[in-house]
Amino acid sequence: MNLNITNQELMQVLGTAARAAARILALAPTAQKNDALNAMAAKIRRSAADILSENQRDLENARAKDLKGSFLDRLTLNEQRLNAIAKGLEDIAALPDPVGEVMTKWTRPNGLEISRVRVPIGVIGIIYESRPNVTADAGGLCLKSGNAAILRGGSDSFHSSSAIIACLQRGLDIAGLPRTAIQMVPNADRDCVGLMLEGLNGTIDLIVPRGGKSLVARVQQDARVPVFSHLEGICHVYVDKAADAEMARKIVLNAKMRRTGICGSAETILIDRAGAGRNLKPIIATLIDSGCEVRGDAETMTADPRVKPASEADWSTEYLDAIVSMKLVDGVGDAMEHITRYGSQHTDSIVTEDAATAERFLNELDSAIVLHNASTQFADGGEFGFGAEIGIATGKLHARGPVGVEQLTTFKYQVRGSGQTRP
Repeated sequence: MNLNITNQELMQVLGTAARAAARILALAPTAQKNDALNAMAAKIRRSAADILSENQRDLENARAKDLKGSFLDRLTLNEQRLNAIAKGLEDIAALPDPVGEVMTKWTRPNGLEISRVRVPIGVIGIIYESRPNVTADAGGLCLKSGNAAILRGGSDSFHSSSAIIACLQRGLDIAGLPRTAIQMVPNADRDCVGLMLEGLNGTIDLIVPRGGKSLVARVQQDARVPVFSHLEGICHVYVDKAADAEMARKIVLNAKMRRTGICGSAETILIDRAGAGRNLKPIIATLIDSGCEVRGDAETMTADPRVKPASEADWSTEYLDAIVSMKLVDGVGDAMEHITRYGSQHTDSIVTEDAATAERFLNELDSAIVLHNASTQFADGGEFGFGAEIGIATGKLHARGPVGVEQLTTFKYQVRGSGQTRP
């Protein structure tokens, strides 16, 4: 690479190459895209030692900065997680190809045949932080949906992501597709983020941010191209008075502690006051005994002396750590009022055996994902059968919830006539 090239020149090269690759991908046969995805997965498995070595470099740098444990967990790769990344690419390959799908069609009285057909968006810029797995997930999903991708990962995962990108591009080579279909910004300069947000002279069609509140806020403020919003995951579990106590205890534990550093981790537990006698103490004890700090309102603190006082800020905090806030509420209406006031419209769950209460929660709560008798940690594209996800969209336009291959397409109308003219 020419060391004298400016960031603006560098990014324009990436954008121009991505636009050219996108035109090829839009017409690529399904089999060719799937061959690339499967080749990527195989290369990741064969390159496991190299990828893990690069990940250790990132982890050593992160520890030297004294970054917290939840951050290190998101950054860490191991054999199991690498295999999951590879399997995610294979799962994407196994999905139906959305490109060219006829969504609906109809015939007008004048004989015109009109079809609404799925097509790729074009070039997608993905800006994310410390999760190396996003590199493969985003690249794979963009490829399957016929889009070129420009990835800008966080500086803390630079070496890990670079090693993964090399595997993805090798898969593209093997399948005969341009390696510029999936590119990574080759430096960690923040200027490059700003250039992406400006759209690289019209070569980027969409920006997808995946990261913390400050990253998303900057993207939403500065972007000159459309953005899939991915706000923080202030997720709730509401334990209704009609909940099965043992089920509630297990769901709350999993929702909070399975992986505390992901956006689907529960941050607030709401307990129906009418069922607190059965549910409050066991849930508190389960969480604390599992290493979770519980911050509660006055009634929660009375139930267990180990509970720390919750401040007003706790109700709107995404901890991404082994900390949870807890509060007693007066039924499902009060719970939904709390979630609406403090939540982020990401993912919220109700635990109850009362079908009518469950339906009210599912129908009335305006969150991207609402669950009944299930952990919030199912807020994941893989768990939805999407193969993987590029993020959880919390906006209301175009895409909402897990963003998979279908959500990475738009549509156009194809109109077929037989000589009709308009009077």
